[in-house]
Amino acid sequence: MGEGFPRADIVIEVDSADAAYELARARRWKIAGKIADADWGARIFTLALPAGLGRVAIFSYNDTSWRADEAGAGKLDATGKRFGIVVARFNAFITDRLLAGAVDALHRAGAKKEDVEIVRVPGSFEIPAAARMLALTARVDAIVCLGCLLRGETAHYDVIANEVTRGIGQSAQETGVPHALGVLTCDTLEQAIDRAGLKSGNKGFEAALSAIEMANLKSAVGRRQEAGESAARRRATKAAGARRSRTRRK
Repeated sequence: MGEGFPRADIVIEVDSADAAYELARARRWKIAGKIADADWGARIFTLALPAGLGRVAIFSYNDTSWRADEAGAGKLDATGKRFGIVVARFNAFITDRLLAGAVDALHRAGAKKEDVEIVRVPGSFEIPAAARMLALTARVDAIVCLGCLLRGETAHYDVIANEVTRGIGQSAQETGVPHALGVLTCDTLEQAIDRAGLKSGNKGFEAALSAIEMANLKSAVGRRQEAGESAARRRATKAAGARRSRTRRK
């Protein structure tokens, strides 16, 4: 990202680093490095995590006009959207933390409690089937899939991991409802704990953010498609009217 980038264990891009900095000051979070301009065109500051767990660098680009050329992007705004969460009970010590992270992300982004539907299944293998059933109800705009698979001594882990991933992707493609993958596939329990809210963040929180973005992207793409179809109908109607007018003159 350029010379002078601060030492950090986690890097987060936000819309406004200055706003984030003021929020951090207001909440009295420990600021390790004050906000400043970076030589690579950004505003950046660092926070110190509690208990010496490391540092978080938070930045925003000064000029984001280059993003205007993108075909489209979903916003991280859950207001007015409905979400489903399918969570496995197996390895509940981990999946309950993932669920808490996902719900937290949805609520922070503006989703109401009544707009979040939680479905529990026995294990990760059952997640795709439950996600498909939920998608087919047309009650939700996106689905968050949460589970935890830990490698054992047999090939069972590989079989389940492949089937769960394939099934979730297939359900999303065939129903048209975005599915966010928050199923951990870890070699050890320590790796799972790290990804359920410790050193590596909370993958349930991250999956929920993906669901929010994809739900908004689907809406944006749908509006563009409707606008294109409406314009095509207007052009067709205009062309038909022109042909009828020429026929009458003859």
